[in-house]
Amino acid sequence: MNWLLPRFLAGVLAMAVGGGLGHVLGEMAHAPLVGLWLGTLLGASAVALIDAVRGYRLMRWLSGSLEGSAPRDTGFWGEMGYRIERAVVARDRTVSREQGRLAHFLSAIEASPNGVLLLDENDQIEWCNSVAADHFGLDPVRDKRQRITNLLRAPVFVSYLQAGAFEQAVTVPDLRNRGTLSVYIRPYGDGLKLVLSLDITERERSEGMRRDFVANVSHEIRTPLTVLSGFIETMSNLPLTEVERRRVLTLMGQQTQRMQTLVADLLTLAQLEGSPRPPSDRWVAVSKLFGQAQADASALSMGRHQLSFSGADAAQLAGSESELMSAVGNLVTNAVRYTPEGGRIAVNWRVREDGAGEVSVSDTGPGIAREHLPRLTERFYRVDGSRSRDTGGTGLGLSIVKHVVQRHGGELDIHSEIGKGSRFCLVLPAARVRFLEPAPDPRRAAPLINDQTMSST
Repeated sequence: MNWLLPRFLAGVLAMAVGGGLGHVLGEMAHAPLVGLWLGTLLGASAVALIDAVRGYRLMRWLSGSLEGSAPRDTGFWGEMGYRIERAVVARDRTVSREQGRLAHFLSAIEASPNGVLLLDENDQIEWCNSVAADHFGLDPVRDKRQRITNLLRAPVFVSYLQAGAFEQAVTVPDLRNRGTLSVYIRPYGDGLKLVLSLDITERERSEGMRRDFVANVSHEIRTPLTVLSGFIETMSNLPLTEVERRRVLTLMGQQTQRMQTLVADLLTLAQLEGSPRPPSDRWVAVSKLFGQAQADASALSMGRHQLSFSGADAAQLAGSESELMSAVGNLVTNAVRYTPEGGRIAVNWRVREDGAGEVSVSDTGPGIAREHLPRLTERFYRVDGSRSRDTGGTGLGLSIVKHVVQRHGGELDIHSEIGKGSRFCLVLPAARVRFLEPAPDPRRAAPLINDQTMSST
């Protein structure tokens, strides 16, 4: 209130000065009283005019963008301008602070792995993060204020939204049919809704693989157990000749061996999944891996195939010897099992141009159709189930190979074509390859099989 007294005194002083001047001039005109009143009126008018000018300047500043400082006047209007300017600055600071908080909040939602979608009371889109836009095929700018049911028309979602019972999530396909979404709606505020979406495609796939795995294990074990049970019942209830008894015992031994092989492969997979990564400072010679694989392949083939192993030289690989031997052995024995009699199997080692090591196993077998290649490393997946069982396979060999090569930081490349054979390549990173002699030139890698009928891919 320090502006009130100066304002009052200024008005009184202006009227007094105006009245005094008017009185002097009035005496000169022989009308001192009229001059007094006119002078007083002119003094008051001057004060009012100055006051009006200051008020106009302040109003012009208020009607603008409020940028810059308020008019620096004295008295009432100066005090009012100062207080308004201070309030505007405080408001701007508060707005800036709240905008910063909102930006941080939206950034946190944007970083969420889940989709977040905000709907108003009319189910119109107010905001969504990029994950929700990808899940539902939305444009965050173009689709704002659009009704969600006009864009997401899955019947199960529309029914879920209209029913208003949001206790449980609903499962819907994403807009591009690339997978499955779990959608959960949470009401808040006055009729507003928060829509959360989670991509559960991988979880659904893993659950499906788990169910298939349990079913396949049960089936694989049940078959030999049924055979064993039947033979035991036969031996218990029927008199058998010595020849028949030996034949039954031989078949029972085969089924027992099949179950033992299956259990051993399952244990191998479990150990691979639960054990630490293989060491990078323990080296095994590629020639040793080839030697063991060649001995196993020769025993299994019994001269029915042409086998060749080449390129190992002085190369060494860093990692687990037992795992690497299992991976190479599985590929070679698979080639022997599925290649017809008289076919050729070539196992070769070479160094790629990027320094990575490659163990390739090529055969002249019947080949594998393209649609089967992505699923070959799945557990118990068989292109021809009956043929696989006849050859003694468990359906887990390539799964073991994939786990081994991934644990060593590499990858398994599979190339095959119907009628032109198959080629399986274990590719290990350059950091796990070394030579006791100078490394061979990768551009001089020997061909696997010089046969036009083999797949060169």
